[in-house]
Amino acid sequence: MKPFRILKSNFIESFKGVFRNFSLSIASIICITITLILVGLSMFITLNVNNFTAEIEKDMTIVVFLERKVTDEEIDKIKEKIENLDNVKSIAFNSKEDVKASMEKESDVFKTILSEYDESNNPLQDSFLVKVVDINNIGNTASEIEQIEKVSLVKYGEGSVEELVKIFDLVKKITYIAVIALVVVTAFLISNTIKITIQSRKREIEIRRLVGASNAFIRQPFFFEGIIIGFLGSIIPVCLCCFGYDYMYKRLGGKVFTDIIKLIKPSSIIYIVMVSLVVIGIVVGAFGSFRAVRKYLKV
Repeated sequence: MKPFRILKSNFIESFKGVFRNFSLSIASIICITITLILVGLSMFITLNVNNFTAEIEKDMTIVVFLERKVTDEEIDKIKEKIENLDNVKSIAFNSKEDVKASMEKESDVFKTILSEYDESNNPLQDSFLVKVVDINNIGNTASEIEQIEKVSLVKYGEGSVEELVKIFDLVKKITYIAVIALVVVTAFLISNTIKITIQSRKREIEIRRLVGASNAFIRQPFFFEGIIIGFLGSIIPVCLCCFGYDYMYKRLGGKVFTDIIKLIKPSSIIYIVMVSLVVIGIVVGAFGSFRAVRKYLKV
């Protein structure tokens, strides 16, 4: 029971330490709050971008149109060559008869126009539908397919997909850099807060040493103080990010600008973000206090 009483005593002392240097503690808490808000935004952006990219990868298809007078043997050879490419995930053949039937189902106009054609004079082209492993290399894969003999045309929405992915990657990188910079600044600010607390309590620390207090007993309150600051700094970001994301999701109808860019449902990610922000706040606080205790408290 004694260790628990000591732990409780040090924890209470840590709370007192937070309010004893209230102005510095507030500065540290505000800095953690700003940092964690950016971390929360970064997590929401990253999770949604990754989800969006995964959806594009799942749906993105390279359409490979073959020349009109291609034979069945040549079709098999083309399929084999495409399958042997490194970035190809799957391939499906779409005959011109299948394309004609599909178009007739989609529109009465197409049905009227295409009804004049039969298998012997079908104006459409046989094609392959190719899915890739890595969407970032889809352009290179399309270029390799285009070089295959008897391939007439290759289309996949070139240009727009790559640019969109690049923009999202750039946003993620900028956010990461800003968050890392703020985390470092916050850790140092907490460290300075603990340093001043240590200096203001030098006499008390000396008395504890003289009466035989252990190193762990002397260090614990300062370590807990950093953790408390980190936890307090995470409260506002947790509420703001989670309630804010839920509001934004409902306001935007679960999408950004278009049905293509769909947001992840709040219920799927809010708890992950909440726990992550609290943990990050506590870890940053603990790191800052550990650094200060190790550097400035020689026991």
